[in-house]
Amino acid sequence: MALFFGYRFVSRSAGTSEGYTVWANLPDVSGVAPHSRVMISGVQVGVVERIGLVDGKARVDIRMKPEIPLHEDATVGKRATSFIGEYFIVLTPGTEGTATIPPGGQIQRLIEDVSLESLQVQLKDILVDVKDVTKSVRASIGSDQGQKRIETILANLAELTETLAATVKENRATVRETLDSVRAITTAAAPELKEILANIKEVTQEVRNVTAKGSDDRPSGELRRSLERVDRASESLESLLGHADRIAARIDEGKGTLGKLTKDEALINEVEGVAEGVGEFVKGVKRTQTVVALRGDYNFLANTVKSYVSLRLQPAEDKYYLVELINDPRGKVDIQQIDVDTTNPNDPPHYREIRTATTNAFRFSFQFAKRLGPFTGRFGIRESTGGIGLDLHLLDDRLEVSQDLFGFGEQITPRWRLALQYEFVRTLWLMGGVDNVLSDDRRDYFFGLMLRFNDQDLKSVLPFTPALPGARGASTLGAPATRRRTGRSKAWPRSPDPSRRRLATRVSTQTARRATRRRSTPRSPRCVAAHRRARSGSSGSSHSRCLAG
Repeated sequence: MALFFGYRFVSRSAGTSEGYTVWANLPDVSGVAPHSRVMISGVQVGVVERIGLVDGKARVDIRMKPEIPLHEDATVGKRATSFIGEYFIVLTPGTEGTATIPPGGQIQRLIEDVSLESLQVQLKDILVDVKDVTKSVRASIGSDQGQKRIETILANLAELTETLAATVKENRATVRETLDSVRAITTAAAPELKEILANIKEVTQEVRNVTAKGSDDRPSGELRRSLERVDRASESLESLLGHADRIAARIDEGKGTLGKLTKDEALINEVEGVAEGVGEFVKGVKRTQTVVALRGDYNFLANTVKSYVSLRLQPAEDKYYLVELINDPRGKVDIQQIDVDTTNPNDPPHYREIRTATTNAFRFSFQFAKRLGPFTGRFGIRESTGGIGLDLHLLDDRLEVSQDLFGFGEQITPRWRLALQYEFVRTLWLMGGVDNVLSDDRRDYFFGLMLRFNDQDLKSVLPFTPALPGARGASTLGAPATRRRTGRSKAWPRSPDPSRRRLATRVSTQTARRATRRRSTPRSPRCVAAHRRARSGSSGSSHSRCLAG
């Protein structure tokens, strides 16, 4: 028993019989023998089990104690135990938390070997350099000139130390005050400095998180997501550019709608016809005259005021559309006839009741008007019921006699209204008339004023508003002159394609012909008089109506 424990104490391999084996390649294993010690931080953790030569390199097999793990970043090297040439193997276990080296695995990393021979070579080189330095010092100081230089240097050094001592004595108080000020500043600013350092630490941590790399050696976090979005955007842009190239190639080959439009003469002629139709429609919209009217009537018998707001859209001189909103205090009147059969001896066995119900509600009108000479006929909806109307225009359209027949479903007899209106001041009309002529119990007489504005009047009243589409002075008069000066339609720019150039020339020619016909068409005496009156500042409604034609 004593011999066994003694062997266990003396033997270097004691405690490793149940361990595991690892191996490593070393550049030089001189001085290392089997059963040499393997140390970690000066503690033996294994022995050298075998030494061999594999592919020109020394392979060392090490048997480790079972309780000592080695991680994948462990290192191995050789160290000398004394100056007589004995060596042992030294290890570092690696970083905890990483994977461990399995039994029979290899230690990949090596510790640079600092041998006694390399130290002797370095010491020899240092001694040679020291010898050269001493020779140079002897040559510089050993001569008389060198002695004088040393004496001068010592004298200068003594003078410098005396000056420095005097300066320190003179400025001792200032230096002390400066140091006290610095100490006070650092003491007072210590919390702020701590906060700044904490902020810098947080910023660096955030930067590290943004620029950190994942397990696949790629940027992670927000930076990685941004890079992925940039990659996806570049791929989408590349795909879009490729798609645009394919579309352009198809157009050049005359494929698809756009390709046929640039190559097919028949299709170009069809587009020309459509463009002419659209041009005529747009021209009609531009010629549309807008007339806004505000009217108020006083009904003498009912003692009420009736208000009108109307909008007239006049695409031509001889026709227009009327939209009107009416506020009548008497409201909407519903008349009901009720036949009653009764057995009451005080009443007739059969009699008829007529009940009138009045409700307060807005009423509207929507009518289409057509003019023939001095007469204008209207039909459509008049004050929320079906109706017709007839207007007579006299005194160059400054005197109008109007009559309306409507209300067929509201009362037994239709509602007939006669009105006379006269423009005694430009845009201001005076009017009067009789309402409900055919009804004895609901007949009433009214008197009122009306403001009627056309496009030119609205431009004068509201100078800050842009020009309206139907402004006659700008669009209708100016357009033919502009087309006559340019000789070419702006909607068709010059194109290198001969078919498009022919199409643009054809449209330009037709536009010029229409402008010539418009200039050559004689105007009626009534339009000439209205034009003169507009230039003198009197009435503008008739002049605008002539321009609309």
